[in-house]
Amino acid sequence: MIINFPAIVSLTITIVAAALLISERLRPDLIALLVLIVLGLTRTVTPTETFAGFSGSAVMTILAISIISEGLHKTGVTHRLGRIMRRIGGQSEWKLILVTTLTSAALSLLMNNIAAVGVLLPAVMSLSRQTKIVPSRLLMPLAFGTLLGGMATLLTTSNIIVSGALKDAGFTPFGLLDFLPIGIPIIAIGTTYLALLGRRLLPTRRPASEIAAAQPGMGELAKIYEIEKSLCCVLVQPGSGMAGQSVRAGHWAEALGLTVVGLLHEGHLHMAPSRDEIIREGDTILAQGSPAHEALDYYGLRRIQQPSLPNRVTDESVVLAEVVLAPHTTLIGKCLKDIHFREKYGFNVLAIWRQGQPIQSGLAELSLAVGDALLVQGPAARLRLLRAERDYIVLEEDPDPVIEPGRLRLALGITLATLFVAALGWLPVAQVALVGAAAMLLLRCLSMDDAYRAIEWKAIFLIAGMWPLSTAIRSSGLAEQLMGGILTLWSGLPPLAMAAILLGIAILLTQLMGGQVASLVLAPLALAAAQTMGVEARSMGMAVALGCSLGFLTPFGHPVNVMVMSSGGYTFRDFLRVGGPLTAIIALVILVGLRVFWGL
Repeated sequence: MIINFPAIVSLTITIVAAALLISERLRPDLIALLVLIVLGLTRTVTPTETFAGFSGSAVMTILAISIISEGLHKTGVTHRLGRIMRRIGGQSEWKLILVTTLTSAALSLLMNNIAAVGVLLPAVMSLSRQTKIVPSRLLMPLAFGTLLGGMATLLTTSNIIVSGALKDAGFTPFGLLDFLPIGIPIIAIGTTYLALLGRRLLPTRRPASEIAAAQPGMGELAKIYEIEKSLCCVLVQPGSGMAGQSVRAGHWAEALGLTVVGLLHEGHLHMAPSRDEIIREGDTILAQGSPAHEALDYYGLRRIQQPSLPNRVTDESVVLAEVVLAPHTTLIGKCLKDIHFREKYGFNVLAIWRQGQPIQSGLAELSLAVGDALLVQGPAARLRLLRAERDYIVLEEDPDPVIEPGRLRLALGITLATLFVAALGWLPVAQVALVGAAAMLLLRCLSMDDAYRAIEWKAIFLIAGMWPLSTAIRSSGLAEQLMGGILTLWSGLPPLAMAAILLGIAILLTQLMGGQVASLVLAPLALAAAQTMGVEARSMGMAVALGCSLGFLTPFGHPVNVMVMSSGGYTFRDFLRVGGPLTAIIALVILVGLRVFWGL
């Protein structure tokens, strides 16, 4: 029976918090903050324990991994990974869910679950935008895939904790491959569920932030401004007067009425080439405008009627953006040539929208008017210059810009080194991840402003706020008292039935306090039950370890759920609806595996 005051408070707060989360009347991060405040005011936990979550390893790992992930995003690593996943999955939703789940499961076999989600989250968001599939259809399979993969390896935290408890108690600890016989079927069956049945239960929901920021994409902008109609390709022939000169020195706009938007040199296409780029014989110029044949002949150029160039003006690091003149701009009546727009910002103006129609010619000397919108093309990194100017308002940006394409290999090397050192266990994962994040910043894979924007503060407050509740449940003796009563009540059951009870309790406690804390509480009780019943200690330990990885039911079951919650627009009920059947299926697979491979 529960008699002490801290245990009563812990149980009451747990029940009330669960009811509020299910009702969805308050935001989850606000509920977590209220939990922290009540525990502190009632002195159920000490002041140090109240705020310990903000410096907890899970919070620090998420913070650091968020920065590393943004570095991968800014340098184009995740963009390429997203393209690979799309190439495999195509446009089929169930195939993309399958690819996402298997990819995340494979990564979690080799690295920390939080790190796996951190690496893949921006790639899956990019994949979502490329395929027009809402993020809520892919991000939960991403998080659940890492949990499934983590159950097949010793490297998962709860598995390591139980293995350590076995060793401390004098039993043989788990080996690296001991989890594979049960873990591989778990991955196969869990992935099949998510791709087929679970897909029907996934919500189709856009986060409010994404809806508020929705604007036409780059492809739609190009169609609205009718850019394709104004593009042409010209070949620089031998002896051309343009050969050997830079784009700036050639004065393409003045001499030919052309805006150079792309340059094909030796099979490599450069979008928005620098004005200092040298034009050579044999190059193909992708330009906007309608040059006269006489002018082309004069400069040794020839128009190509059926070019092999792609019919677009953007790539990974070159974007299209729509910019309008601010209400109080000082540029009215001035032309682009007068304000040196191209030289100052490094952007080509491809068209101006005025009175419901796009204007595509004579732009350099066209006087700007109130209400004008400019369609610009240029490097994604320089879009910040326009955003900082008071004369312009940037309406549209590419959500997947590659700001630092030249640092792709550097960012990838930092990430791989970080994951390798973390996997070796020389240092705590949080410390290694922070070192990797600092390296990303020092080597300019991203800026400090980018780092601050990348951190998901909602996840930070959610985990830090619920952290003291886990401490209270453990330190008040609530968990031990509940477990002691259960084990006493069902002490005469067969070993497999006792394993099922331990598995169920592990699942329940994981939703309340996370798998790491639940495994710390349950590991010694599982070993005691095994000794009492005369069965292999590792079999009962396996039930607890795997049960503590079944964090599918709530956002608090594992930090990876929190990481995808905001981007996917998920609610508490979404995890119950999709994770409930998955939990039941995987629990049954675990029990069958314990019977077949461990003889229970």
